[in-house]
Amino acid sequence: MARIPGRSLWLSAPVGLLCAAVVAALVWLAAPMVPTVVTWAGDTLRAATARGEAAQPDDPLVAALAGEAPLDCRDIYPDDLWRQLAWFPGALLAQSSAVPETATPPLVEALAPDIRISCRWHTRDGATLQTALATVTPEAVAAGEAALSAAGYVCSAAAPTLSCTLTTGDATETHTFRDGWWLVSVERGWHPEDYAGRIAARLWG
Repeated sequence: MARIPGRSLWLSAPVGLLCAAVVAALVWLAAPMVPTVVTWAGDTLRAATARGEAAQPDDPLVAALAGEAPLDCRDIYPDDLWRQLAWFPGALLAQSSAVPETATPPLVEALAPDIRISCRWHTRDGATLQTALATVTPEAVAAGEAALSAAGYVCSAAAPTLSCTLTTGDATETHTFRDGWWLVSVERGWHPEDYAGRIAARLWG
């Protein structure tokens, strides 16, 4: 190996040995702490994982359904469906506490619902999507099922959910009852894939 001009071998050799000795001494001093550091790191990771699993999801719908916060139309739609509707050309949303224009008006009287949120989307060509979420009594659910069945709705029950659907022409109406809630969706001229089912899944999983 070529020598670097001005470099003194008799000085660099002892300095190199001294540095190696210092490094070895530091390693020797730190060795007893290695198990402690490993244990601390493991405990920290396990604690962080446990906190993450125990934490409730940051979802406003949880508090809204528990009556701890007001409901908003954005709360009841899954993200993918919300984007699909919001970006639909010419679509506009109106939020209120109105009952959707159901094909069975006597149903509303039988249910006497407390409307928590009502969402109405409409397009420039007159197509509409209406969805409302309300609380109802157990007695009202029984009366509602009877009224829907009498009106020709097809009902299916998979405890704790009762779902009734009616399609007439270009309109589809779906009523879902679960845990004291009434979810009603009315589609006219606009039928996103599994519209009512996706909202129900967002609410109850």
